[in-house]
Amino acid sequence: MTATWTRRHVLGTAAGVLAAGVLRPAFAADKPRIRVGQIGTSHAHASKLSVYRDSPDYDVVGIVEPDDARWEKAKEQPAYRGLTRMTEEQLFNSAGLAVVLVETAVEDLVPTGTRCLEAGFHIHLDKPAGPELAPFAKLLEISTARQRIVQMGYMLRYSPATRLLQRLVKEGAMGDVFEVTAVMSKVVSAGERKSLAKFPGGMMFELGCHVIDSVVGLLGKPTRIVAFPQSVVPGDGLRDSMLAVFEYPKATATVRSSGLEVDGGNRRQFVVCGTGGTLKTEPLEPPVVRLSLAKAHGEFKKGTQEVPMPKYSRYVGDAADMAAVIRGEKPHDYPPAHDLLVHECVLKASGVL
Repeated sequence: MTATWTRRHVLGTAAGVLAAGVLRPAFAADKPRIRVGQIGTSHAHASKLSVYRDSPDYDVVGIVEPDDARWEKAKEQPAYRGLTRMTEEQLFNSAGLAVVLVETAVEDLVPTGTRCLEAGFHIHLDKPAGPELAPFAKLLEISTARQRIVQMGYMLRYSPATRLLQRLVKEGAMGDVFEVTAVMSKVVSAGERKSLAKFPGGMMFELGCHVIDSVVGLLGKPTRIVAFPQSVVPGDGLRDSMLAVFEYPKATATVRSSGLEVDGGNRRQFVVCGTGGTLKTEPLEPPVVRLSLAKAHGEFKKGTQEVPMPKYSRYVGDAADMAAVIRGEKPHDYPPAHDLLVHECVLKASGVL
């Protein structure tokens, strides 16, 4: 199995992310800020842009939102308040612009990201990467040819629980991984259901993609994926209860995602079983980690223990890591080949491909 989580990746990113909240501001203050703009206000979490506004690494130059009604709703949110609204052309012509956050509607993500890359900018691209594979593959080709970064907005990449898992797997403490169980669910409102039903991939496409990114990072390319999509609530066609099984030569992974689970956020989980131990993260945010080891390893004892996690804010690690990559301080941890494989797996797990 060819996984993304190499030793260099684990040691470098783990140290970098743990240091980001403690050491980074002091160093970043001595460096020129990276100019960043955003296109779209469709992302469910406007707090993403707040991270960039608060970061000593970045200078937010403005925001593009062509939809007047959407802008009227967004402009008074703290993340957007006081920002200059501009056209895409004005943003692209902003002096020193280096990065664009692409937060449009799903169907517009890849076309918008492609325009940004063609104009010479690095991008942070919201997930999922569009309803088809070929356009995203083309986007990644452009990024490679132009030597520009594409950072995907999968939410678990910079979680301290993910970093701990990466470390233990690479150090051999987990033994041979043979089973992964992932759950990523919530209750979707009637309005959200109508919007999500436009895409045949349903909840796996919209929400399960976050944990699929982690499955692929851990186990690599599966030999096959079997999807079990279901629509429980009638009337809108949304595939609202979904299961996918990932088969590997010596492992299996199951991913569940639904839009029906009451208090689903508290049962979101990522469980990894190996011949040397089991690591369970539930809930995923803030991460609560339970580790069981067959043998003591480093600071961890034999047997079962709760592992305290440092304070974690979503998107902070993403922003800090992108700044470091742009400045040439480290390589990009998630290369185009990984992102393309993840999207292929998302589409297959969604029953689309």
